[in-house]
Amino acid sequence: MTNARSTTVLCVRREGKTVMGGDGQVTLGDSVVKHTAKKIRKLYKDSVLVGFAGSAADGLSLMERLESKLEEFRGNLIRACVELAKDWRMDRSLRRLEALMLVADRQHMLLLSGNGDVIEPDEPVLAIGSGGNYARASALALYRNTSLSAEEIVRQSLEIAGEICIYTNRRFVIESIE
Repeated sequence: MTNARSTTVLCVRREGKTVMGGDGQVTLGDSVVKHTAKKIRKLYKDSVLVGFAGSAADGLSLMERLESKLEEFRGNLIRACVELAKDWRMDRSLRRLEALMLVADRQHMLLLSGNGDVIEPDEPVLAIGSGGNYARASALALYRNTSLSAEEIVRQSLEIAGEICIYTNRRFVIESIE
């Protein structure tokens, strides 16, 4: 999958707090069919945040598989994500899943794709989806040039992405872990 559309998911870590937010818009073709979808979840004893962009069924299926991997590797996020990415890339049925995922715990923040990507950013700001680049650019500017909290950066950056991206609305779900 080259470009997941139809949402924006953003993750920021600052001062020991990891915050992930996503918009709630679901589109079908050129129509909005839902405004309040929840694309962000807490997994593994509420210690891992995960969000997806792309097909809802595929994203939810991948979340379930990630939760199984987290259980298997006793919460080791890096190992669980690497194993999921390998399965996702090599398994015939999983390869067809069209989604991207952001996954974060207290120490790590990762982007996962069906191409086998497990990417940790240089700075603690990461985004996916059609509005992801807008949200990430805004978040990086706020992160570097203000003292706003992680939650304030996520909220303001999602607002900006919602003003620019037609696949992103302004009804956010925001979750955090400390």
